[in-house]
Amino acid sequence: MSKVTTSSLQKFKQEGRKITALTAYDASFAGAFDAEGIDVLLVGDSLGMVLQGHNDTLPVTVADIAYHTRCVHRGIERALLIADMPFMSYATPEQTLQNAALLMQAGANMVKVEGGEWLLPSVTMLTERGIPVCGHLGLTPQSVHVFGGFKVQGRDEDNSQRILREAKALQAAGAQLLVLECIPASLAKLITDCLSIPVIGIGAGKDTDGQILVMHDVLGISSGYIPRFSKNYLQQSGDIRAAIRCYIDEVTRGSFPAAEHTFN
Repeated sequence: MSKVTTSSLQKFKQEGRKITALTAYDASFAGAFDAEGIDVLLVGDSLGMVLQGHNDTLPVTVADIAYHTRCVHRGIERALLIADMPFMSYATPEQTLQNAALLMQAGANMVKVEGGEWLLPSVTMLTERGIPVCGHLGLTPQSVHVFGGFKVQGRDEDNSQRILREAKALQAAGAQLLVLECIPASLAKLITDCLSIPVIGIGAGKDTDGQILVMHDVLGISSGYIPRFSKNYLQQSGDIRAAIRCYIDEVTRGSFPAAEHTFN
């Protein structure tokens, strides 16, 4: 199978082919996911919670993400690799460029940043310098203390309009991909239909251009809180590779996420 690129994702959107994505943090799991045909792998700052045992993602450093990006990069051949930019690693445009360059040099094909209008100068600067950008709106985990917890975003008119406005602005600034997390399905559909770039959802309903989940949730090994939008595919499939194939199949067919994984 040919390498997935930003152009591939754009083509998938145009053709109506769902994009499949998972987090990964090491070469072995990344290689297994890649071999089963996953389109996108994200070295997420979720590693702070699922690998390091923190209560949120804030303690994760650029060095942490770079290390795991190098590991995942060595395990894959086809999937597009995105690296999260962790908390306070992109507070200014200059800091953003320096840290994004480190993650690209570690093997990432794209970096992901959380936030809206305040990020536009940084997004433009990165794309002008050859660093593809994935935006992230809705529930942005690095802002968990501002939100007062991991809460669904965009349920009222003002916030839904703000998220829509910021999605359009990120696209105009040069972002080539957008993640929407924990927003009402109707808002996610509206944003997906309005944008020309692909939109990947997590807890954002079935009408986005693709889906992403944390691998630990897909395999049912997350400790503590299990998000409503996740699904344990290992429980129904019996082994890891079969679980990943089932996840890819359900996303591709549009049967995941179902109503019970969706916010209204």
